[in-house]
Amino acid sequence: MSGDISIEIIIAIIAITFFFIGAYLKAKTTKKEVDNPNQVDYKKIEELGISKREYEVLVQISKGLSNQEIAEILFVSESTVKTHVSNLLIKLNAKRRTQALQIAKELQILAY
Repeated sequence: MSGDISIEIIIAIIAITFFFIGAYLKAKTTKKEVDNPNQVDYKKIEELGISKREYEVLVQISKGLSNQEIAEILFVSESTVKTHVSNLLIKLNAKRRTQALQIAKELQILAY
């Protein structure tokens, strides 16, 4: 009977050890995320001349929405969205929407 109890104590100690290791690693990972928040550079947005509405369109593009879906969300016509997308491509010096998103992330004007 004493052999069974010592095995149970050893297993409990191992379990508690792994619990604390897991809690420590979780706290360390969470701290890194807080120390390095994904901040949007609003000055860069202003420097590029991106309007508030164009930025709203850019955010919706980052969510993978089509022009029609963006138009419905922002309560504008699809041609208005196309105009905003065209302006964004010019201002970000991009040829495609995906390239515009990549540039926006590199410039830190879009949270990801």
